[in-house]
Amino acid sequence: MRTVLIILICIPLFSSYSVHAVAQDALAGYVQEGLASNLVLKQRDVSLQRAEYGLRIAKSMFLPAVNLQAGYQTADGGRNIPLPIGDMLNPVYRTLNQLTQSNNFPQIENETINFLPRNYYDAHIRTTLPLINTDIAYNKRIQEQQVQLSELEVDIYKRELVKEIKIAYFNYLSAQQAVGIYRSALELAREGKRTNERLVENGKGLPAYVLRSSGEVAEAEAKLTDAELKARNAQLYFNSLLNRTADSGIDTAFNHDDALLEAAGMLRQGTLSVGEREELLSLATAIGIRETVLRMNKRFAVPKLNAFLDLGSQSEGFHFNGQTRYYMAGLQLEFPIYNGNRNKYNIQQSRLDLQDAQLQLQQVQQQLQLANSVAHHNLQSAWQSYRSSKSQLEAAQAYQRLISKGYQAGSNSYIETVDARNQYTSARMALLINTYQVLSAAAALERENANYPLIQ
Repeated sequence: MRTVLIILICIPLFSSYSVHAVAQDALAGYVQEGLASNLVLKQRDVSLQRAEYGLRIAKSMFLPAVNLQAGYQTADGGRNIPLPIGDMLNPVYRTLNQLTQSNNFPQIENETINFLPRNYYDAHIRTTLPLINTDIAYNKRIQEQQVQLSELEVDIYKRELVKEIKIAYFNYLSAQQAVGIYRSALELAREGKRTNERLVENGKGLPAYVLRSSGEVAEAEAKLTDAELKARNAQLYFNSLLNRTADSGIDTAFNHDDALLEAAGMLRQGTLSVGEREELLSLATAIGIRETVLRMNKRFAVPKLNAFLDLGSQSEGFHFNGQTRYYMAGLQLEFPIYNGNRNKYNIQQSRLDLQDAQLQLQQVQQQLQLANSVAHHNLQSAWQSYRSSKSQLEAAQAYQRLISKGYQAGSNSYIETVDARNQYTSARMALLINTYQVLSAAAALERENANYPLIQ
């Protein structure tokens, strides 16, 4: 029996905890969905992959390169070299034939040698290997830093996307609840019109009040239509951030109390240092790239030495045999002597690029610190407005109840009821707006503090 009682007592507790968890996980789930499907973030991922392949290419420059190179040439005409070999050897051959009483030495014709090749080919496999080349090592280091830079840029956009998703979600919730408030105001206006119509029918009211209440109904309907359009636009923008269809539903289960408590906790923390912001790390990486470029340009006087090996065949008439096959090995040395001081100019330009990046880092650090302080002050201001609007709503609600009872009892005028109703609606809207301004300001401060855990 005791076990059954414990289970019956715990069921509501677990149910409330489950609802609370779902309410808290709705926005977190949307954030994770946006991080996985946002189109701009996918483009940043493509840029990161491109940088990674650039690093692989830089590493491959240390390895030998093997290529097949082949050429074919044929020609006719042009200059010829006469070679009178017959005129030189035929007299000697005739004398030898006479002395030997034989024809062992035949007569030969004069020859003509052409300068241009005919049906000549040269095909070989060339292997090259850099032995000394400082540019390759520096380029590898630059590509490594470029990968780091791309990773930081992805994280920067992720944080910005998290903030945008949260603010867009809060805007949608605000717009949805504004629709509810204006629907309630429309019902109150219609109820006021019906009351005035009954009073006129009973001879206790004025026709002017009926006209006035009709105008209030029309005004409330216009505000409701405007609120519904704003809610639709907020839904479209939120779904676009998550790369979803425009009509996709949005879960509105959200625990406002816990979110407000979290915002109050952020206020108590005060302003934080921006030293670990990805923007600063990105600029520091950019400075490192420029330092590497400067060191590379300073090493312009270091010679470059490459080795090569050719294994191939060449001949006329497309022959391939032991006489046509060959190999060739060698070294290639390149040493700069004079190029119009371009190397010195490159060094000076690299120094200026480095100085510009360092100054940009200082400027961005100041801007981020300022933005952090402004975000903290905005949250303070929004929190004060939220607390004030809560008090105003309580007063407006009590005032509206008293005036409505007084109007029905005949002690208050219709104008007073309209004023009380408008104050109540305005107070509800003010509390709604200020509530989500607090949550949006907290999301902005979370972005400035870089508190959201990107790796989960």
